[in-house]
Amino acid sequence: MLKAKHKTGLVFFPAFDWSLGASHPEREERLLYTQEQMLEEGVLDLPQVKQYSPAICSLEDVERAQAVFPDMQTHSLEAHRIAAGSALVLGEAWCRGDIKNGFALVRPPGHHAGAVVWANRGFCTLNNEAILVNKLRAHYGIRKVAIIDTDVHHGDGTQDIFYHDPNVLFISLHQDGRTLYPGSGYVDEQGGPNAWGTTLNIPLLPGMGDEAFLYALEEIVLPRLEAFQPELIINSAGQDNHFTDPLGKMNVTAQGYGRITELLKPDIAVLEGGYSIQGALPYVNMAIFLALCQEDYAGVTEHSSPIREEIKGEKLRTYFETLKAEYPTVPPAWRRASEPFLPSADWVERDFSVFYDTDSFKENRREYIRRCPDCGGTVLLMTQNMMTYEKGVVVRIPFAACPDCRKEGEALYAQFQEQDSPMNRVVLQNQTGGV
Repeated sequence: MLKAKHKTGLVFFPAFDWSLGASHPEREERLLYTQEQMLEEGVLDLPQVKQYSPAICSLEDVERAQAVFPDMQTHSLEAHRIAAGSALVLGEAWCRGDIKNGFALVRPPGHHAGAVVWANRGFCTLNNEAILVNKLRAHYGIRKVAIIDTDVHHGDGTQDIFYHDPNVLFISLHQDGRTLYPGSGYVDEQGGPNAWGTTLNIPLLPGMGDEAFLYALEEIVLPRLEAFQPELIINSAGQDNHFTDPLGKMNVTAQGYGRITELLKPDIAVLEGGYSIQGALPYVNMAIFLALCQEDYAGVTEHSSPIREEIKGEKLRTYFETLKAEYPTVPPAWRRASEPFLPSADWVERDFSVFYDTDSFKENRREYIRRCPDCGGTVLLMTQNMMTYEKGVVVRIPFAACPDCRKEGEALYAQFQEQDSPMNRVVLQNQTGGV
């Protein structure tokens, strides 16, 4: 693809008509101060800046990445679809070669929304990055994608969606899940049986800041990116690692975020969390955007300084050496599956629960994965909402599916559609597009 010499795309979508409450951290004015700061500083007048209008993504785009239960109409999705659609605007502009990179400054966030959606969790209902990736792969010939999540919270929803996908490298740098929601993102979470090694979690100690993030990028993340050779790099640009954020306990500065962006060189950055509305967001967003524009961000400094002690130096290096030694070097043993409804092939299974914090209930899920040497493998998800006891089934035909996995996925879907089943809804999730 031919890329513009250097044009940086920008989409603003503050979602003023979507709210979780006037005093909620994820509230309407999250992006107001950023918008004002960029206007006052004249950043939007830079010749390389190309602004785009928000757009709404289709329900087909949503369901290519996520299965929404009990149905789409039950949820209020408009603001979420516009946030995802705005990221799509930049992604499609990138594919056309109109921009070199771009920043989707949007809300609501999305990285806690997973493969199955029963409700909002962690302020997220639709996963902006996953919808973006699957649309671009289906329609623009993109095959290998890397998503690097720099939010303070583990990007568990994005991990869930791509856990069985060997063509997506998902990397999350986040505050240790033992100290923060959602309580996941450990070193042994490395991907499914056909995609082991394409998930990488880097849990960080509370108190780590710029030095730790840059060390992790240079020592762990960049070598992994070099080995994977993605065609597209997406940064889930959560900003709640900032030292003023009310939800996290980290020490990253606006200068640190600018340098993170310089090192990652993302093609598309999508705003995730960040709830220090005045103390952090205008500065961090400015530094990230100037770095994308290849402009000097050295003058972007906060009006306050970190008050908690930062973990640095030898203690930091010792932590990372210990962490690297803890990564498993061989895949785990997956449990063999032998259900009568499964086709006669090599299937494995796992059970787990997902907690929906907004409404305080659990989803219980069983996943069946077809082992396949040629693609990500057909995936069957059986899900139950443990508050309403409604059930659902998802049959996923993976991106770049081999003929056998495509055939078995279609057969499984037909089987569940036809049988007299207590399932409330059966979803066929065909990710192949035109591939």
